[in-house]
Amino acid sequence: MGYLPQIKPNKLIKIIQKKGFVIVRQSGSHVILKHGDNRFTSIPNHRKPIGKGLLAKILKDTKILVEELK
Repeated sequence: MGYLPQIKPNKLIKIIQKKGFVIVRQSGSHVILKHGDNRFTSIPNHRKPIGKGLLAKILKDTKILVEELK
């Protein structure tokens, strides 16, 4: 997979939206995004950067490459 960068939730949400995902709802501080082909993910929208394990899961769920975050 490669080196996972530190990324804040708002920036990650914007990147994911550019890949065709739309916000379908927000449950508390978690933003739920869905793609037209039924891929979906949940992102905790806190002020601190997303942890590496969670970021890896989000990238796997959305099929976005690490290189696309840079």
